[in-house]
Amino acid sequence: MSEALREPQQDRSRATRQKLLEAALESLAEVGYAATTVAVVAARAGVSRGAAQHHFPTRADLFAAAVEYMTEVRLAEIRQQAGRLPSGEGRTEAIVGMLADVYTGPLFRAALHLWVAASTEEPLRQQIVRLEAHVGRQAHRALLEVLSVDERTPGVRETVQGVLDMARGLGLADLLTDDAPRRRGIVRQWAHILDQALVAAR
Repeated sequence: MSEALREPQQDRSRATRQKLLEAALESLAEVGYAATTVAVVAARAGVSRGAAQHHFPTRADLFAAAVEYMTEVRLAEIRQQAGRLPSGEGRTEAIVGMLADVYTGPLFRAALHLWVAASTEEPLRQQIVRLEAHVGRQAHRALLEVLSVDERTPGVRETVQGVLDMARGLGLADLLTDDAPRRRGIVRQWAHILDQALVAAR
């Protein structure tokens, strides 16, 4: 096959793969893990089941790839939104608020469904634990970057990790009911705590 013919074919393959990953995350967020089968994902993506299984031979392969894709999208979202945040006074609160929004959005909702499923399915658990460790490191690094702080300063690593854990907790609280009114006060308080803790690191 000539190079000219191979490139469009590769582009189509990449586009199909991305459609499947996006469909998997949408389905997870909307109907949960049990209802998100390969056939359901293929139908949502508008591709055949055979095409889906060509890219992802097993359901676990599909979800592992979906987590990696979700990480890329989530981190890109954090960095993109950070570029539009105010500088100076109010920036820390805007950063914490942005993080809370990311962790209460549909991507995090999809992740929660996977975590619950992984707690009882060992093959899935092994993949999710490995990937979530990577996700955690990347999210931590992205937040340090956005805050412009050095984690080598004593206390910074733990404080930044605490903010990430808080954001995940807000995402969990938001799963059943709209927690936005209470969330605003929590974001404001955590921003105050973060500003105080990071003064020495800047």
